[in-house]
Amino acid sequence: MNEEITETSKAIQEVAKTSGKAIDSIRELCGFIAKYTAGSIKEACGIVEDKLKYARWENQVRLMVKAQEFLKELGLDAPDKSIPFKLAVPLLQAASLEDDDYLQDMWAKLLVNSATKNSNIELKRMYIDILERLSPFDAKIFEKIYSIPYEETWHKMIIVSWLPERVEVHQKGKERSDYPQPSDEIKLSLLNLDRLNCVAICHSIAGTQLFEAVNLTLLGKKFLDACTIKKKVNNSL
Repeated sequence: MNEEITETSKAIQEVAKTSGKAIDSIRELCGFIAKYTAGSIKEACGIVEDKLKYARWENQVRLMVKAQEFLKELGLDAPDKSIPFKLAVPLLQAASLEDDDYLQDMWAKLLVNSATKNSNIELKRMYIDILERLSPFDAKIFEKIYSIPYEETWHKMIIVSWLPERVEVHQKGKERSDYPQPSDEIKLSLLNLDRLNCVAICHSIAGTQLFEAVNLTLLGKKFLDACTIKKKVNNSL
């Protein structure tokens, strides 16, 4: 036991030396990662040193703070399910490299949902891949499109002509020409979401892309669920 404590202490000191950060701060970060991966603090320090040492310290700290906030929204003080190391490492690495607050909130939500039993979220490598490839603008467009519940859009197109302000379900009897073209910025965002299979751009019979409308996808719905915190319902009277 004493040998394990000594090795852990050495690992923390080495990471502190490499990063130029205080030992207490490194210990807190390693403890945070260990809680989510069910590993030892020494193993967590290895992640920090090998995978996260080049990331901005501020991002790591913000991720910790936001994750704790989202845990509290779920009525938890700590995660109650571990994430496999082969998924925890790329998730933490990508999250710590993200400078944008909006996207890092999504990373924190994905982390917390993946580490809590009641979320019913099973972390997939594809969720990490998708989030890595979204710009902040893409993420906001994606969430706006999915503001219409997936269950209400079966076999229906979502009209996206007025993004980023609003979307609507296609009404029977209306032609494609009735809807304006979205901007080029919106089109590029839609192309990225289509590439990631988060939406499906509609096509004409000839195969031409119809940027005025998209369909929701099962992957898009599952990814949104994984990045959304469903707050604990208080049933007390």
